[in-house]
Amino acid sequence: MVESGIMRSRYMIPILVLLTQMVIAMPLAAETPPPFYPDKSNLLVYIEAGEARPVTNPDDWQKRRAHILANMELVMGPFPDDARRVPLDIQVLDEQDFPAFTRRKITYSAEPGDRVPAYLLVPKGIDERVPGVLCLHPTYEHGKDMVVGLGDKPNRNYAEELAGRGYVALAPDYMTFGEYRAVDPYALGYQSGTMKCIWNHVRAVDVLQSLPEVDPARIGCIGHSLGGHNTLFAGVFDPRIKVMVTSCGFNAFPKYYEGNLTGWTSNRYMPRIDTVYGKDPARMPFDFTEVLAALAPRPVFVNAPLRDANFEVSGVYDCLAAARPVYALFGAEDRLVAQHPDCEHDFPPEVREAAYAFMASALEAEEP
Repeated sequence: MVESGIMRSRYMIPILVLLTQMVIAMPLAAETPPPFYPDKSNLLVYIEAGEARPVTNPDDWQKRRAHILANMELVMGPFPDDARRVPLDIQVLDEQDFPAFTRRKITYSAEPGDRVPAYLLVPKGIDERVPGVLCLHPTYEHGKDMVVGLGDKPNRNYAEELAGRGYVALAPDYMTFGEYRAVDPYALGYQSGTMKCIWNHVRAVDVLQSLPEVDPARIGCIGHSLGGHNTLFAGVFDPRIKVMVTSCGFNAFPKYYEGNLTGWTSNRYMPRIDTVYGKDPARMPFDFTEVLAALAPRPVFVNAPLRDANFEVSGVYDCLAAARPVYALFGAEDRLVAQHPDCEHDFPPEVREAAYAFMASALEAEEP
């Protein structure tokens, strides 16, 4: 079963829309709480002065989008300001040579007192700047190893495959996985592990843009499971990410394990879902219907298998149905694409091939 839009060659986001999103990505002042939206599937409405108003154009949508980000911050904590943006100080710890690329183990400085371990894969033989792709790993003890071909499951080595196709691939560890276990985001002032890692991923985009091999205007992000929803989170808060591929990473909260949100509440995610909102989907300030729509009009490819036990597929359909009218506001219906393979929690080869083609078209690059 496949749902897809018609691929087009144009994926340029209007500059004014991009600048507006950059401004809106900044946190709202604490004394201006965002309105609560009981129905998070009807996105063509925004609340102003306590009154619901229709969203009829992209300008109206930016008002609702600002509320979505502010409501995400109620759960995740505020998006950091530039006081945390210290020099990257990229350090190479190890280097391995492969036929198509060089794989470097690096660390980079995300903020004062914290360094993030990552793999950096740089293709060989490139004579011009190429796209860079942030590759976010799934839940796996050894973190970033999985996506560079060192894991114990097939169909997860997308960083390795993209580097083989000519993209610079950066794969950081998520906190508590791989070589990134000592950090305490709460001691650093965060209210969630999710927001800490959003910031780490924003800094990872800084790393990609700093590299002489990377075209800073062509940055993508891809992830499976844990990496799938963090791809969406990173894209919402960082408009420099021009295309996103999310695999088995989300559904609507009421259909996540029949509304049991316990899986989202550990310290590596969002404990306020429990401590403030009682793990109740009806009380949640945001849902993935809104997260997906907040990426419009940028291109998003969704892999949502029919038999995924983690993210039940009808809850993904709900998110897609809610987001499509927002993409239509921008005349960008073809930029939200979904495939639904008949498998479990997996990222099959044929779907990865489709995702890579989508990413290549979105980044206006010929497929290597």
